[in-house]
Amino acid sequence: MQIYVCVKHVPDSAAKITITGNNQIDASVTFLMNPYDEHAIEEAARLKKQLAAAEIIAVSVGKTDAANTIQSALAMGADRGILVMTENQPDSLVTARALKAAIEQDGRADIIFTGKESIDSEGFQTMYRLAAAMDMPAASGVESFALEQGRVLVECDLEAGAREVIEMSLPCVIGCGKGLNKPSYPTLPAIIKARKKEVQQIELQSLNIEKPAGGIEIIELKPAVEERQPKEVKGTPEEIAGELVRILREDAKVIIER
Repeated sequence: MQIYVCVKHVPDSAAKITITGNNQIDASVTFLMNPYDEHAIEEAARLKKQLAAAEIIAVSVGKTDAANTIQSALAMGADRGILVMTENQPDSLVTARALKAAIEQDGRADIIFTGKESIDSEGFQTMYRLAAAMDMPAASGVESFALEQGRVLVECDLEAGAREVIEMSLPCVIGCGKGLNKPSYPTLPAIIKARKKEVQQIELQSLNIEKPAGGIEIIELKPAVEERQPKEVKGTPEEIAGELVRILREDAKVIIER
């Protein structure tokens, strides 16, 4: 079984993000694997343990330093990697077509795992565009996964704590949520072993993908600024407690009377 996992190289959300120009993130900021993609790699590794013969291939589209994220995927259990290199910032249309071309050039996908979203752009588009391009069913926000008799059964997280149960035939695309598993972070021996695994590098232009009729361009990035207005609550303990309840009920609206 050929298991492909799509991973993305993203800025560390815990780092101080600096914007250069109008629409670029300072390249000196720490980058890492998209956190949701860690769950995709973990689920692929767990699935491989259930199968007699399976191979996990990590695939990424990005700049040269995205090879670091491929190495992380290899240390977490992927057998080899494919990096589609581009110095531009491809949108979800181009990314999906590049992933499709790279996967089809490499082999035949039985299952494709992805994260349900990326923490940088949060577009929620790439996995669906990839599934559509490859004519595969897709499920996102997956919190439970099982493969039985050539079919996939998943539970997807919906709003208000509800879940949707979906059965799909193979091949298919699985968008992993954080509740699906707990990633097993690599040991030092696994990191060293990963350096010896194959990473194929492909120039985006060499894939000769069809140029989309439309596209998405990031015009400007702006830092998120929180405007807080602290207010001191004075009075007796009873008065302070009453005022806090009023604020939570009337201003913050987090207390709802039924």
